[in-house]
Amino acid sequence: MDTTLKIMKDCGAFLEGHFLLSSGRHSSSYCQCAKLMRLPELAEEVLSPVAQRLKEFGFTKVCGPAMGGITVSYELARQLGSESIFTERIDGVVQLRRGFTAGPHDIVLIAEDVITTGKSTLETLHVLESFGARVLALACIVDRRPENLEFPLPVYSAIKLDIKTYDAGECPLCEEALLPLEKPGSRKEL
Repeated sequence: MDTTLKIMKDCGAFLEGHFLLSSGRHSSSYCQCAKLMRLPELAEEVLSPVAQRLKEFGFTKVCGPAMGGITVSYELARQLGSESIFTERIDGVVQLRRGFTAGPHDIVLIAEDVITTGKSTLETLHVLESFGARVLALACIVDRRPENLEFPLPVYSAIKLDIKTYDAGECPLCEEALLPLEKPGSRKEL
C-alpha cells in the first residue's frame, strides 16, 4: 500500500461509506484531508516530497482556496519558504480578501487538499491572473482527476487515486440501501 494512503487511512483522512460529493455525484470513498492536516508531523511527511519537486520554481506565494486549501497552502509555503495566502468564496464569487495581494512580481503555486474537477482551482487561477500574478503549478495531497480531464497547470500530488463516482440515479450504493448517504464536504452549492 502506498505510504500516503496508509497515513491517510491511519489518521482517518480516507473514509469509506456512501458519500454525496460537491459535484452531486456519489462515491464509496472520500478524502477528508482536514483529518491529516490536523497532525502537523504527518502533514509535513506527506507534503515534503511534493515540496521537494517544487523548490526549483522559486514561488513567492502559495495560494489555497478556502476551505481545504488553506492548511495545505500554509504547510507548503512553510516548506518552500514562501508566503501563504488564500482565496475565499463570498456570495458565490472567489476573491482575495483580508489584505492579501498578488501581482506581476509574484510566482504563485495553488495548493489544494483534493482536486477532482478543478473548479475551485480554476476560479482561484482566474483571480490570481486578474492581478497579473504568474501561476505556474498546482500542488495537492490527493489528485482524483479523471484521466480525460485536461487541466491548464501541471499538477504535483502526494497521491493519485482513482475513486469511482456515480450519478445519483445510477449509484449502486443507493440501490443496495445499506449505507446512509453522507455529505462531508464544505461546498454548499451542488
